[in-house]
Amino acid sequence: MDIVTPSLLSVVVPLYNEEDNVVLLTQKIHESLIGYNYQIIYIDDFSTDNTKKVVKAMEDGKVHLIELKKNYGQSLALAAGIDYAEGEYIITMDGDLQNDPSDIPQMLTHAVNEDYDLVTGIRQKRKDSLVKKIPSKIANYLVRRVTKLDIKDNGCALKIFTRDIAKDLNLYGEMHRFITLLAHLEGAQIKQVPVKHHARHAGVSKYGLERVFKVVADMMLLLFIRKYFQRPIHLFGIFGFLLIILGVLINIYLLIVKFGLGEDIGNRPLLTFGLMFILGGIQLFTIGIVMELLIRTYYESQKKRPYRIKKVSIGGKSS
Repeated sequence: MDIVTPSLLSVVVPLYNEEDNVVLLTQKIHESLIGYNYQIIYIDDFSTDNTKKVVKAMEDGKVHLIELKKNYGQSLALAAGIDYAEGEYIITMDGDLQNDPSDIPQMLTHAVNEDYDLVTGIRQKRKDSLVKKIPSKIANYLVRRVTKLDIKDNGCALKIFTRDIAKDLNLYGEMHRFITLLAHLEGAQIKQVPVKHHARHAGVSKYGLERVFKVVADMMLLLFIRKYFQRPIHLFGIFGFLLIILGVLINIYLLIVKFGLGEDIGNRPLLTFGLMFILGGIQLFTIGIVMELLIRTYYESQKKRPYRIKKVSIGGKSS
């Protein structure tokens, strides 16, 4: 296949206990990117096996190893790799050899020639167990229903981003599951292409059925944050205003009952509710204003990354 770009490519791969996979993975990446200018960035997420030693022992000048100070999870490991990456195109994939690096050139062709911000894979004939397939199908269904974003396989880790989109993702928690949705919310033009999928070469899967609950919780959090994080007053202010209006209407009704019909309203529960709605509405509106000020302060002062790097090695040697 022809070389479609002379630009630097950054292949970002989080690793956690992948000592039996990383050498073969490196070989396959090299074979797939012959003729390209690229760097391979492995992020060791505090593995408990010999993953770090195996990576360093390769003494491969194209391999950069980022060692994290503790286990942060896949999202922050990806964030560390993306922050470090220097390429114009940033490629993400898993370290278990289920993604096939040979798919990268054809995905890159779409990204470069068709000017897409993100090209993401759709895994064909998945070689996963039901324990992994079920949460994945639930996540894909929920994302399509709630966001109207028609992505067939949100869980495929093999993706190619433009540098600008990747650097703006701001991953945290376990949001790697919704990285395509995050890119969409950043305005990315997205293309989906079929890719190969293999059974795990070695090691043990880190996923279980508890992912179903994490998927639901993370998606709801993501939608809330993305819609209201920058303008919390739009959420708290609107609810506060509605409660105030409801409380005022209740009290107007009670005033009509008292002065128009001459009835006693002092012992009516509705009076208590009316006052509670007004006070609650004022509190919510005030919370919205305070959160607006906090968000402004956050954006102006937040420069700290949510992960800590212990060491960076290039070709097995500390940089």
